[in-house]
Amino acid sequence: MRRKRQKFTIPSKYLLLIMTCVCVLLMTVTFFTDLIVAPFGRIAGVVIVPFQSGVSRIGGWLTDRSEELQTIRDLMAENESLRAQVDALTIENNSLQQDKYELNHLRELYKLDQEYEEFHKIGARVVSSDSGNWFHSFVIDKGSLDGIAPDMNVMAGSGLVGRVTEVGDDWAKVMAIIDDDSNVSAMVLSTEDACMVQGNLETMNNSGVITFSKLINGEKPVQEGDKVVTSYISTKYLPGILIGYVTHVSADANNLTSSGYITPAVDFAHLEEVLVITDLKKDYSGVLDE
Repeated sequence: MRRKRQKFTIPSKYLLLIMTCVCVLLMTVTFFTDLIVAPFGRIAGVVIVPFQSGVSRIGGWLTDRSEELQTIRDLMAENESLRAQVDALTIENNSLQQDKYELNHLRELYKLDQEYEEFHKIGARVVSSDSGNWFHSFVIDKGSLDGIAPDMNVMAGSGLVGRVTEVGDDWAKVMAIIDDDSNVSAMVLSTEDACMVQGNLETMNNSGVITFSKLINGEKPVQEGDKVVTSYISTKYLPGILIGYVTHVSADANNLTSSGYITPAVDFAHLEEVLVITDLKKDYSGVLDE
């Protein structure tokens, strides 16, 4: 028969002694742990915690700066896009303004063409001019190949510009009525009194006017604002084309004639397109040669 194993037992007094020793050991370990860890805890509180706080602040500052930098980049990109849009709109606006400007000129030429519909005309563009503030002599882009010939009358705006003086194959030179060498036989439309209109660049520069003379004093006095047109007695200019408006008139010393100033009907500072009348005065019916 097997013998039963005897259970190992610790007497109560020994068990109590062991437990007491364990408690003392634990108390000792806890005491010495506090002595060792506590200074390190205080050091951590003095050094590590502020350091962590500083690192946290720096991290927050860097995050804010990074966000601000990204915002600046976004704003710069948006600003660049807006600039591109503004540039595009500016170009478009300039193009529209130019189109409007040219359209107004074409409307003026069309109106002028209708007003003088009895004459045959051809349109031309001014390509160069003599130096100065006024288009007193300039070149157009049409010539003999287009049917242009010397002494053809040129119009723009509301009336007479001048006449063709030189012609090439694809160009022609025009002398304006404001040129110092220009003389136009004219008449005051309201009184039908004849006069001579002379170009004068000095008065154009000073007051924007040209001169007239040899106006025969008739029964009806000439008034400021009266229209002055080309007369029938010129060998160079077709009759009835508006030259300008009387600005000032005064009697000459002989009391038989008057002189004064005319404001041209054409803006001679901004000529771009003109109409050339292809009918010559020498071929016009009813001409009385000078």
